[in-house]
Amino acid sequence: MTTDTLEPVTTVKTYLRPIDGKGLAEFAAAGKANPNRLGTNKVHTVMEGQYRSLSYVGEKHCVVVDEPLHLFGQDTAPAPGEIVLSGLGGCIAVGVTAVATWKGVKLSKLEVFLEGDIRNIAAWGAGGALDTTPPAMGFQAIRVKVLVEGDAPRDVLDEIVKQANYYSPVANTMRNPIPFEISLA
Repeated sequence: MTTDTLEPVTTVKTYLRPIDGKGLAEFAAAGKANPNRLGTNKVHTVMEGQYRSLSYVGEKHCVVVDEPLHLFGQDTAPAPGEIVLSGLGGCIAVGVTAVATWKGVKLSKLEVFLEGDIRNIAAWGAGGALDTTPPAMGFQAIRVKVLVEGDAPRDVLDEIVKQANYYSPVANTMRNPIPFEISLA
């Protein structure tokens, strides 16, 4: 007589591809040694027509931007505000990854969900509510939720997210007024 025996169930946990922890430590040490150090991001944007534009980032990348149909675009790519939110989401994800690496936490899942309420009642300055002041334009509220899992308890993961938010260059750019100039080239 044969009996069927059940094999023990094995759960396999996979982790996200790690970053270079040694390189991160060297980068952090350089920032500590020279807190006034600046990097410069450069982008060259070329308008294709209607509201579709191509932004060349560095030597290798092109970001396409458009507006949805209800805003007179072709809806072929994300809108400028959506690109801003994607930059914020990417920066938060980078920060969470960096802080987790620094704390020795291996992540198995990291997702960032963003929503932003945006106001454009002046129609980009093309005859809308032209008496509107700059603070009443653009994002009026942004909400971010981070889904993160790893080999640490929830309170440690929460602290990682809080630290990544506090030190996020993009989040801080959005939270804090900065010098901004625009002129003809």
